[in-house]
Amino acid sequence: MKQPLIALIAALSALAAPALPAAAQVGAASAASPGDPAARPFVEALVGDGFAILRDKSIDRQAARARFRQILQRDVALDDIGMRLIRRQRTGLTPAQLSAYRAAFPEFVLNAYADRLYDYADARVQVQRTIGRGPYTEVYTRVTRPGAQPIDTIWQVKNRDDSSGGKLQVNNLVVGGVNLSLTQEADFTSYIAKNGFDALVAFLKTANARSLAVQAGNK
Repeated sequence: MKQPLIALIAALSALAAPALPAAAQVGAASAASPGDPAARPFVEALVGDGFAILRDKSIDRQAARARFRQILQRDVALDDIGMRLIRRQRTGLTPAQLSAYRAAFPEFVLNAYADRLYDYADARVQVQRTIGRGPYTEVYTRVTRPGAQPIDTIWQVKNRDDSSGGKLQVNNLVVGGVNLSLTQEADFTSYIAKNGFDALVAFLKTANARSLAVQAGNK
């Protein structure tokens, strides 16, 4: 199975709009609502937390992975994202199949991206603007790295209204015009069509076990 694209933090969804051409973005920014004012500092804090881990020379990658896991669980709508990726198949699944998938998916996301985040340890992220789109706020950022072309990234942020009083979470990323959710959903859909849903869950579990073995060997 192909690995999905990544820029900073793993986040997926089926709802974000594709990136607008530059001229259209300027017009949209001036005419549209800025959305939730808390979205900008939320993304800035999330990025700051991630870079603090990447640049902390006092911790090894296993400890860093544990911290990334905490960030994902806290700030990314992992379960909602996972459910959207299988939205076409969901009605035909048994409770056991759904439970197995939901258990394997978050760790798969962590394993797929955690080590590759180190490629961006020298990056800089600047928030450019925010735009409200219905219940979501899109936070537009530019990722720059020495010697590399800038990458424009849209963070789709939502307010998760729950018993804890509600909190902001990342619902999707659009990186360089590529909607990560749609990319991963297409990948999962193709795999399920060829191999079946149980095979997808087995693939996720195998990938997780392989990553665990690699981590154990690197101790």
